[in-house]
Amino acid sequence: MIFSTHPLHPTVMADLAAIGDLRVASSPTAAAINAECRGAEIIIVRAPIAPDIISREPGLRALVRHGAGLDMIPVEVATQAGVLVTNVPGANAPTVAEHVIWSALALLRRYPALSVDLRTKGWAAARIHADHALELSGRRLAIVGMGNVGHALHKIAHHGFGMEVLAVTSRPDAVPAGARAVSLRQALATCDVLALCCPLSAATTGLIGRAELALMQPHAVLINVARGPVVVEQALIAALQSGRIAGAALDVFDTQPLPQDHPFLTLTNVILTPHVAGITDESMLRLGQCVVGQTRAILAGAKPAHVCNPQVWDAYFARFG
Repeated sequence: MIFSTHPLHPTVMADLAAIGDLRVASSPTAAAINAECRGAEIIIVRAPIAPDIISREPGLRALVRHGAGLDMIPVEVATQAGVLVTNVPGANAPTVAEHVIWSALALLRRYPALSVDLRTKGWAAARIHADHALELSGRRLAIVGMGNVGHALHKIAHHGFGMEVLAVTSRPDAVPAGARAVSLRQALATCDVLALCCPLSAATTGLIGRAELALMQPHAVLINVARGPVVVEQALIAALQSGRIAGAALDVFDTQPLPQDHPFLTLTNVILTPHVAGITDESMLRLGQCVVGQTRAILAGAKPAHVCNPQVWDAYFARFG
């Protein structure tokens, strides 16, 4: 049985159903996933997977991540159990990069407050915001994390908008031509737009807190398409409320779904999206097609692409031959 935590692109659903018995969680909640994935050989992951599921399911072959980030999967537990973990790196990188550019344009043009005032205070009040609007072209973009998303974002920003790109990365070899590697402190102090595109890890948890936000220029904006805990939420709220930075676009949060009483929802210098930076019809099809290919390979006894725990092979083959 192939189990998916979420409905997928219609074409992908049809392809998976042709491979085997496809079931989809009735809701992407922990309770529904836990109860309904019993008997799964493949679990397609778009929601957190509890370690208990892995240890409970003797026939589980693989956790196939519908995306790149592995924070939803207890990889060490899977490895110990002889379960493959795969992902799909890069398939939605252009989509996320476009979201960052869209967010930066909207923030620099004061769109959140302008839109609210046009609806509540009228034409003249809304037009005042344009006096303080800024152009994106030629400005300085700092990208934290130069993986697939960082590279796609650099391409659009540098070649499309003539932006100076600063790269904050632990891998100097990952800095593309036309970008300049700098320290996080240098990036914060000099950028107009800060884009967080890094994976969540022990090193990046709480990376942007009160001290880091204090280094930023008052006109600068922050865009988080990484993971919520990369930013200290209370510090960011204070910076936005005080005008320490001009605005933020947040696609990810400490708690998801975002609670309806969250302070972010009261701020007019913030763009909020429900973890959709990487989701378009095109990206869901690309991601899904990769998932289909990996699922087909696993069930046929072949090695899938993008295995994230290659050390599992001995235990995996001992289970499935």
